[in-house]
Amino acid sequence: MIYLSIYSKFVGGAEEAFFMLWNTAWALVLGFGISGAVQSFVTRKEMEKVLGDHKPKTVAKASLLGMVSSSCSYAASAMAKSLFSKGADFLSAMAFMFASTNLVIELGIVLLILLGWPFFAAEFIGGAVMIILLVGIGAAVISSATITKARERVQSPEGAFDPSCATPLSLQSSSGPHIHVAETIETTNSAEEDVSLKKRLRNPALWSDGANYALSDLKMLRKEMLIGFVVAGYLATIVPASVWSAVFMSGHGIFTEIENALVGPVIAFLSFVCSVGNIPLAAALWTGGISFGGVVSFIFADLVAFPLVMIYRKLYGTKLAIQLVLVFWLVMSIAGFLVEQIFSPLGITPTDRKIGVLSKGVSLNYTTYLNIIFLLIFAGMIWLARNRVRLGGGHGYAIDPVCKMQVETANAPAKMYLDGTWIYFCSDNCKERFEKSPELQRKTATVPASQYTDLETSKTITATMQASQAVDPICAMTVDIATAKYMSNVDDTIYYFCCSGCKEKFDSSPEIQKQAAVTAKEDDMPKTAVDPICAMTVDIATAKYMSNVDDTIYYFCCSGCKEKFLAQSKKQ
Repeated sequence: MIYLSIYSKFVGGAEEAFFMLWNTAWALVLGFGISGAVQSFVTRKEMEKVLGDHKPKTVAKASLLGMVSSSCSYAASAMAKSLFSKGADFLSAMAFMFASTNLVIELGIVLLILLGWPFFAAEFIGGAVMIILLVGIGAAVISSATITKARERVQSPEGAFDPSCATPLSLQSSSGPHIHVAETIETTNSAEEDVSLKKRLRNPALWSDGANYALSDLKMLRKEMLIGFVVAGYLATIVPASVWSAVFMSGHGIFTEIENALVGPVIAFLSFVCSVGNIPLAAALWTGGISFGGVVSFIFADLVAFPLVMIYRKLYGTKLAIQLVLVFWLVMSIAGFLVEQIFSPLGITPTDRKIGVLSKGVSLNYTTYLNIIFLLIFAGMIWLARNRVRLGGGHGYAIDPVCKMQVETANAPAKMYLDGTWIYFCSDNCKERFEKSPELQRKTATVPASQYTDLETSKTITATMQASQAVDPICAMTVDIATAKYMSNVDDTIYYFCCSGCKEKFDSSPEIQKQAAVTAKEDDMPKTAVDPICAMTVDIATAKYMSNVDDTIYYFCCSGCKEKFLAQSKKQ
């Protein structure tokens, strides 16, 4: 009988996990699909330029940008670190991270299916409250000196040296490309933006990139979701009510609500599960007796899971990491508690602790029909992703070889140069795992370079190094070729411009075009190159370190980069 009981519990837990997955399958496809499309159609190249402080308007922008980003907690923490290192305000970067993990569509849809509309509403209302608390308490607790030290740390782990090549930052050239994208944006009126959006929506390349975003996010989070559903299934069937009663206080009014809200993030810290994988666990906690506010604070607390706390410590130092975790815990708990106080007087706090999908099984109902429809949509997404090169997509993107997330190369939090190819990662954590795994490196070497690096980059790194900048023939401004939005092709020569005004003036004047052609011939040889190891711009005329490999001259910022490059060349 004992063995039969154990077997029954084992099977029952697996069944409940499957039923939860079955009832949310269509919602996951919908959520990841919408998230992928938004990430493809909304650019983030200039986020660090619009997040320079933590005023209400800036924090609102950070939150909106976070909402259209990947819901993965690890990717969100890496992007926040990247924004901060490039000049974004620290608290705005943290607001971006909070929104990226708590205000995203796929999370809300799964909440709606598993726990009902009150939890769905609480997630977004409480998320806004939590971000406001984060900025207010963070500004009061975290000093500017601490933030300055953290910025120095993320920009250079050793505080004074570029980590990619060990060149002192004070000696590095500051005459790199002067990109005036902000001016370009300012010259674009709202009507032009509307037309541009319409054109983008008709662009199959962007839809294929959106499908690839959705599939790569799904691959990246598959383990988190699987763990969340399986653990939730067994918690709902095996753990007796007495265990939950021992963990969560009950029957003491407001003191119960406070204690539960404080305990919720602690459980999240110990669970090691984050992002969408938290929702099935939240459902199990709700059936176990934790208060409404406690469940909400638990859902908010995916950013204090233990592995992420270790990442904060590594990125920002022990002192700031401790402050961050304490502030996060406090604002998550307060937000959960406040949401319950807002909902209770309105009579909308849920009371039914049964999860609607448990033990219902699979039947021919609306869920089955929706799953069939979205399975077909999912097949279409797979087709778009597999044919994105033929559809013109993939430019400016790479796939992280560790977690399989699609990464925007211009904003990649981490990258490394390996065997003649740049490899991009969603976070420093993935890069470290890659560096420590010869097996991953061998697998990466056996697949086409375009899978893990930007398609244009994979065609020829030499071309990038030899022509990284151009000069606007109208205003003589230096334009970065990789990010240039305006260009013209005249007699097989491409000219790059800083804005639409310069391009229009050039296109309408044959005399200017003629003079530009003469200048182009005189300036045929490049003035700068890109170090293939650290990607630093090097002035060819004054370069001290160079090497000729296979009749191609490579320039380096320092002897360390040259030696590393030659060592890699010998391995090939």
